[in-house]
Amino acid sequence: MTENSGQWERELVTKLATAALKEQRRTRLWGIFFKLLTFAYVTLILLMAVDWKTGDVAGKKHTAMVEVSGLIAPGTDASAEKITSALQAAFKDKNTQGVVVRINSPGGSPVQAQTIYDEMKRLRKKYPEIPLYAVVEDVCASGGYFVAAGADRIYVGKASIVGSIGVLMNGFGFTGLMDKLGIERRLITAGENKGMLDPFSPLDEKDKEHVKTLMGDIHQQFIGVVREGRGKRLKDSPEIFSGLIWTGQRSVDLGLADGFGSLEYVAREVIKAEQIRDFSITEGIGEKLARRFGAAAAGAFVESVLRASIR
Repeated sequence: MTENSGQWERELVTKLATAALKEQRRTRLWGIFFKLLTFAYVTLILLMAVDWKTGDVAGKKHTAMVEVSGLIAPGTDASAEKITSALQAAFKDKNTQGVVVRINSPGGSPVQAQTIYDEMKRLRKKYPEIPLYAVVEDVCASGGYFVAAGADRIYVGKASIVGSIGVLMNGFGFTGLMDKLGIERRLITAGENKGMLDPFSPLDEKDKEHVKTLMGDIHQQFIGVVREGRGKRLKDSPEIFSGLIWTGQRSVDLGLADGFGSLEYVAREVIKAEQIRDFSITEGIGEKLARRFGAAAAGAFVESVLRASIR
């Protein structure tokens, strides 16, 4: 009886010691997790403070800048939603002496570009005392130039790429390859034109002509915007609307641009407000880290819980 009692006591002590070790390990894991969480939070706050672009010139007379960079499409930094919101804030600011849309874009959605253009025209009419300029960096093509046409004046670099006033739709056809591989296409539609431009079916001339008409309609809208925005400054040349691109220097000759100059030049020499305030709405470093850290923190939390529960 005594021997069994001693064995039981030893087992009890062992179980208590094991439980204590598990609890210490669990506490240590949670401690590490919360320390990392605190460190990441402090780092995030500091980065967001550094990434705050407008605080240094707020309250001063300034040139407002809105960046149109990259593809003009929904969900991008150059989406109509972000650009129009930035323009509204720029014009509304009581210290704005002029607005510059800085463009470095190969184009994108004609609908998005049209929305931005229309908002530029609306704001210019609402705030007639605030001039609106476009400054081209490397590329201002297609939808990028569509947007630029809404400015009072367009400034370019001599080596900038400007133009591409046209519309395209592209794709691929695989019918020859399918024939070689012995693959049969089975396409069932309700509506005789529902399978139009299907890449696995032969190109129908009727479909091709319909799409060319559609592209022609959008092209004429583009031409109308450019003629409205540039007016008599455009040279009488059929090449302008052919989809060709030109250097910034040649674009000035053709009346597609007004002169040469950078953002700083326009702010200093044209608007006469050297301080530049960036109103662009983009995903900053802090936001990117917050999004990534959110996923990482959730993963670390789950991993910590799983480790604590299986030991």
